Amino acid sequence: MNAVKPTLSPRKMPVQARSTATLEAIFAATIQVLLQIGFENLTTTKVALRAGVSVGTLYQYFPNKSALLAAVLEQYLATLIGAVESACNAAKGQSASSIAKAMVNAYIDAKLGNAQAAKALHSVAHELGGAEIRARMMQRYQIALCDALATASNAKFNDLKTLSFVLSSAMGGPVLAMLMADPTPQQIAVLREHLTTLASTYLTQYASHYA
Repeated sequence: MNAVKPTLSPRKMPVQARSTATLEAIFAATIQVLLQIGFENLTTTKVALRAGVSVGTLYQYFPNKSALLAAVLEQYLATLIGAVESACNAAKGQSASSIAKAMVNAYIDAKLGNAQAAKALHSVAHELGGAEIRARMMQRYQIALCDALATASNAKFNDLKTLSFVLSSAMGGPVLAMLMADPTPQQIAVLREHLTTLASTYLTQYASHYA
């Protein structure tokens, strides 16, 4: 008989400020416990104790450990992509290279800004099969980049969908590899320079018009 797959959906979402604060405390505690004892040893009881809430309160939101971790992962990725969206919006109307630089800097800062938590949640994504969550967030990333590049002051592009897909995908591998290597500030600075050059050169190559 096949094992029943635990649900990854929360029971409910907060509607009041107090509930939001409780959920934030649970999320923060989840990352702290995850960093301290790892995925296998993490339990909802240990998270509740660290968050200063009852297990019953935690279960009002999340029916099981998998649902809790999926929610924490989604919040982390949403924050990451939200930083990219904000950077792309702020860069609208600038040159293509400036848009590329803003996107690269925002992604690196968000991904490497809290490296230990990012590493821990990467392992959670693997355990939970978080491909669906990641796909939704990457779609947001690509839409934000498309919208920004459509306003570039010095370039026009015929296939923004493909360009944004390739660029967003190209960021993930190098930044993840750097994350896992516990980089120094100097190494991060070099990565930032290389990825900015990669993105800018790619956009120049595939622009239908470049001034």
